[in-house]
Amino acid sequence: MAPKTKYNMVKENIMEWIASGKVKPGEKIYSENELVKMFGVSRHTVRQAVGDLVHEGWLYREQGAGTFCSFKKEEIEPTVLPAQTNGKNIGVITTYISDYIFPSIIRGIESYLTTKGYSLTLACTDNDIEKEKQCLQTMLSRNIDGLIVEPSKSSIYNPNIHYYLELEQHNIPYLMINQYYPQLSPPHIVVNDEHGGYIATEHLIKLGHRKIIGLFKSDDLQGVNRMQGFIRAIREHEIPFFPDMVISYTTEDMNDIVRNHLNKFYLSDDKPTAIVCYNDQLALMVVDVLRNFQISVPDDVSIVGYDDSFLAEAFEVKLTSVAHPKMNMGIEAAKRIVAAVEGKDNNPQSITYEPELVIRNSTAPLISVNTLDIKE
Repeated sequence: MAPKTKYNMVKENIMEWIASGKVKPGEKIYSENELVKMFGVSRHTVRQAVGDLVHEGWLYREQGAGTFCSFKKEEIEPTVLPAQTNGKNIGVITTYISDYIFPSIIRGIESYLTTKGYSLTLACTDNDIEKEKQCLQTMLSRNIDGLIVEPSKSSIYNPNIHYYLELEQHNIPYLMINQYYPQLSPPHIVVNDEHGGYIATEHLIKLGHRKIIGLFKSDDLQGVNRMQGFIRAIREHEIPFFPDMVISYTTEDMNDIVRNHLNKFYLSDDKPTAIVCYNDQLALMVVDVLRNFQISVPDDVSIVGYDDSFLAEAFEVKLTSVAHPKMNMGIEAAKRIVAAVEGKDNNPQSITYEPELVIRNSTAPLISVNTLDIKE
């Protein structure tokens, strides 16, 4: 059995506090500084552990107030957010609610709906198809007027298609964000993730890197498309392929697969000099693993994330990342669903945002002199 990392030790202790009732729902947990002293770990390790627990729903943050314990629910119970209402209600289903880029998207949606006097019913699926089914059933029972959906596991067949067809039969407009189910060809607002993967990889190639690995989620279309962009850049620049150059994982097995492959690489003599990550959250985990091997970013390895989330600035070394429109996407989605509900746009057009790379100091030119080769 592999030794427990400091990151896992912190995370599991906080989860135990919640499970045992030591910290109750709504109560504030220890501050970042207190957790650093308590566990004798770095601020980076605490930040990653707490960030994961927020992302998974164990904790939630309130800006300026701190981090609090939340209910860990197995069932989805959508929450109605108050707004000045004219009797119209828009449903929003996301894969996650807490932390990362999702609050910005939701704030964008809510800000526009509020100005138009609409109420908002919000639910999350935890990227689980069965939970998506529960969310859709709840939305239909609440007689929503329109629906904005972030698909769950969008790269595989979705058995909930008939719920969307039921929405259509009831003349309830819906659109999808971040990705969409191709079987339905619905109106959607997405990022050109293939190009995002391409520019992230090309950036590293232009810095002189040749031993580059890509880590991509395979059960969501975002990950599949970002992987395609990675491969296209490698092909076009004629970078030699090698085993495990592309590593894929699913929502459920991310930790094991990514950590096992990184351990394998960095215990060998043929170490990658650059890594393209599916998103910023994964990049943070990669940095934590590499720290165990005394690998320095960007001196020993360059890392690129994706989404340009708040985590990109939370790194000790600021993270180069592909930007996501976040709040603008939320506002645009709200505008279009309201127009469809009010009969002003019965055939909303899809939008594809072109991503840009935000370059910070987690990437650097490859040092061309290989001292190992000189010795030999």
